[in-house]
Amino acid sequence: MQYNELKEMHRARRDASVPALSLRIHRSLSWLKKAEQNEDDLDAKFIFLWIAFNAAYAVDVDEQYRSTEKRMFEQFFMKLVDLDSSKEIYELVWNEFSGLIRSLLDNQYIFQPFWDYQNGYISEEQWQSRFKASKKRAAVALAQQDTVVVLSILFRRVYTLRNQVMHGGSTDNSSANRQQLKSCTTLLGKIIPLILGIMINNDNQEWGVPFYPLIKI
Repeated sequence: MQYNELKEMHRARRDASVPALSLRIHRSLSWLKKAEQNEDDLDAKFIFLWIAFNAAYAVDVDEQYRSTEKRMFEQFFMKLVDLDSSKEIYELVWNEFSGLIRSLLDNQYIFQPFWDYQNGYISEEQWQSRFKASKKRAAVALAQQDTVVVLSILFRRVYTLRNQVMHGGSTDNSSANRQQLKSCTTLLGKIIPLILGIMINNDNQEWGVPFYPLIKI
């Protein structure tokens, strides 16, 4: 599914949907459309896809819980997988993208502790130990075909790339991060429409309140 099909699905159901979810989907679709219009600009497409994901995913939580991104990713993907009656996410992860996912999990440049070491916050031994432990956890999840754990680990890697790009830690059209940027963009471009489709088709579920509600002036 792409923007046009999802937009028609949303139009058909939005009057009966919870307003908070309808707003969340509307915002996410607007950024998905923007991403589709920037096929030739990989950096821009990645940014727009991440915003589309964040519009669908992010919920307003108390300040004390805002450091628990790991758990929030797991809860979000657990809900999506449970509601994915046609197993589209499962098919994407285990059939279409299994090789791409393994390469991303092996990529040290989207593993935050690697950069913590480069910036002198932790030792080389510490980042390597954490990378080894993360890869071991991912290997167990891959062996067990645990879609939720695999996606949660994977999206923490994508989040590191997001931080690098959004906080000025990379150069536009740089050759240094093309491989991981291309892979992450491909993954987001495939999985975000699936996420939105599941949310639209399950508008009776609680998806949380968006960070910034619409204020009509």
